[in-house]
Amino acid sequence: QVQLVESGGGWVQAGESLRLSCLASKRTLNIYDMGWFRQAPGKERESVALISSGGGTTYYAESAKGRFSISRDNAKNTIYLQMNSLKPEDTAIYTCAAAFREPFGTLHKAMAYYKFWGQGTQVTVSS
Repeated sequence: QVQLVESGGGWVQAGESLRLSCLASKRTLNIYDMGWFRQAPGKERESVALISSGGGTTYYAESAKGRFSISRDNAKNTIYLQMNSLKPEDTAIYTCAAAFREPFGTLHKAMAYYKFWGQGTQVTVSS
């Protein structure tokens, strides 16, 4: 089991930045791919950014490319999502999640692989 706790959400104006953090209970976080997902009111949950267990591979949704950056510090059991140039359409609940990484496997992109989820943190961007 991996317990995840997000922080760093809040209310900002368009064009501003936020950095989200996700602290994991698992000391062996380096065997999990990690991701940030978001869900806006009335919409389905979507992937925002993913990072492989070792941090060498990342994936970004088209909406996040060039503005968001995912990183991880396995020594601190923490992943981050730096969000710049925020837009009103980025308003959502942001949740981090973990997917067990098999040896010699590749970054899990499908949401179904992510079995452990945090409670989420609200990000609100006003125009």
